Amino acid sequence: MAAHVVRHGLRMRKTFSVEKLDIAHWFPGHMARGMNKMQQKLKSVDCIIEVHDARIPITGRNSLFEQRLGLSTLKPHIFVLNKMDLADLRDRNSIISYYESQGVKDIIFTNCKNPDSSGIKSIIPRVSKLVQKSERYNRSEESEYQMMVIGIPNVGKSSLINALRAKHTRRSKATQVGGVPGITQSVLERIKVCNNPKVYLLDTPGVMAPKINSLETGLKLALAATIKDHLVGEDIMADYLLYWLNSCGNFSYVQYLGLDEPVDNIQQLLLTAAAKNNWVRKTRDHTGVRTVPDIILSASKFIRGFRLGEFGKVMLDDLSDLKI
Repeated sequence: MAAHVVRHGLRMRKTFSVEKLDIAHWFPGHMARGMNKMQQKLKSVDCIIEVHDARIPITGRNSLFEQRLGLSTLKPHIFVLNKMDLADLRDRNSIISYYESQGVKDIIFTNCKNPDSSGIKSIIPRVSKLVQKSERYNRSEESEYQMMVIGIPNVGKSSLINALRAKHTRRSKATQVGGVPGITQSVLERIKVCNNPKVYLLDTPGVMAPKINSLETGLKLALAATIKDHLVGEDIMADYLLYWLNSCGNFSYVQYLGLDEPVDNIQQLLLTAAAKNNWVRKTRDHTGVRTVPDIILSASKFIRGFRLGEFGKVMLDDLSDLKI
């Protein structure tokens, strides 16, 4: 039996549990192939840009990148925390201190939707400085720089490429962007993102760590759209989102969904929201065609609201647990 706490006059869950959820199948085979291709491209790369979601700055970072690509040891490495426009960064210094203690020295916060943001502007100068200080080995005669962008799915790698291209070359989008993880499934041909200096960039598929340590880690990754919703289940994701918002005292979902008050029961929330917003579907049984509340659509709308920032800037990771 889960413990409860009284908030807003209601008894809210203090812990989250789900009866059964198989997280072993969340690592598609193309991810392993993608990692192998990244290794094969390393000799042609001068700098690696690792992109992560600022709402989950610690959760879900793939340790295989360090092990197999030699971040900061074999190649200059920049760690970009994207989607800062959606993240609660009051403890930004704790994130920086944590990563510096892990040997990550070059950290940039960005919003790739805005090519003129300070984070985007600082990337090419930082790359130039790092590459000039490094040994380029077999690329010492080359006049241009080549970067590789890596990260877990849907953290904004393609958006970063397009933002750099828009900022430095004034060209249109060079690579496909979408809100569904897994759009980029191969290491692409190089894309020019800057004319002076000449900088080319390789896009890569998002690669998850093959093992997710806990259910809660997996659900944070799912809410951040790094895992396809149907693999987890929209109803389970919506339930975790409700638990998480309530535990933070964030009841902005009440107005967004048209509810009368906060709730702690996901079925109650989904049914009430569907009724209030006319989110329905047609079904057929022995009595004929009926219109019923569409709770999956209701769950999807709830999750989408979170991803669009409708519930305010958020930090899914508990930064108070960081050991620095």
